[in-house]
Amino acid sequence: MRVGAFYFPTDYGINVAELARALEDRGFDSLYVCEHTHIPTSRKSPFPGGGELPKRYAHTHDPFVALSFAAAATKTLKLGTGIALIPQRDPIVTAKSVASLDQLSGGRFIFGIGGGWNVEEMENHGASYDTRFKMMRERMLAMKELWTKEEAEYHGEFVNFDPVWQYPKPKQRPHPPILLGGETDYTLKRIVEFCDGWFPRPRGGWEPKSAVERLHRMAKEAGRDPKSLSITVFRAPNDKAVLAAYQNNGIDSALLEIPDLSRDEILREVDKLAPLVKV
Repeated sequence: MRVGAFYFPTDYGINVAELARALEDRGFDSLYVCEHTHIPTSRKSPFPGGGELPKRYAHTHDPFVALSFAAAATKTLKLGTGIALIPQRDPIVTAKSVASLDQLSGGRFIFGIGGGWNVEEMENHGASYDTRFKMMRERMLAMKELWTKEEAEYHGEFVNFDPVWQYPKPKQRPHPPILLGGETDYTLKRIVEFCDGWFPRPRGGWEPKSAVERLHRMAKEAGRDPKSLSITVFRAPNDKAVLAAYQNNGIDSALLEIPDLSRDEILREVDKLAPLVKV
């Protein structure tokens, strides 16, 4: 099982290029970065984690800019979004960002996606909470057309364009892996329809054996090969025994959290987490 890390790439934390080098030097498989374009000051949407919204949510760099710096500073580290908020992203522009980063990094990009939870944030982008997943589906299907067709077009309720040329194409064929975040059966149905992997959080009774069985069952019911779908656990516990159980039950990858601390504190934390890389 591969062990990577995720981080909110803030303007007050460690430089993401330095963090990427530190992770690669210590044998981590990947670095995923989180995304929020902005945080509305109204704060009507409650923080899903409870309590006050942490400072880092309003201070993140753009994920594709941050990952470009991480890519330039490393050679083998995989680079992911964890997650990109698709209802808040123009699909044509995002398709080009994904393909460009994948090409320039030598095929190291992983596209973690989700629908989002902050109602006011997505509304500022013209998206609606009630239809965000329908919009996400269409935008992802349209992006896949742009990545895989010489002349791409898409006609739907939320995305509509006549034949276009868009280059570069991603280095990974047919496109970088698409991982969808969430834990519900609705999430799994979307995964088996148009994604390449599951990006769950280990909460609410989630455990690896039943999770793998659940995904594989739904894949078979949809006529898809279960082996074509990966599972990457987001915010996995810093516990070697738990990570070993993940591996023994067929989990492909686990991401450990890099905390919201100062540069020196983060580098010390990376050193503490490094022994967990070899499960």
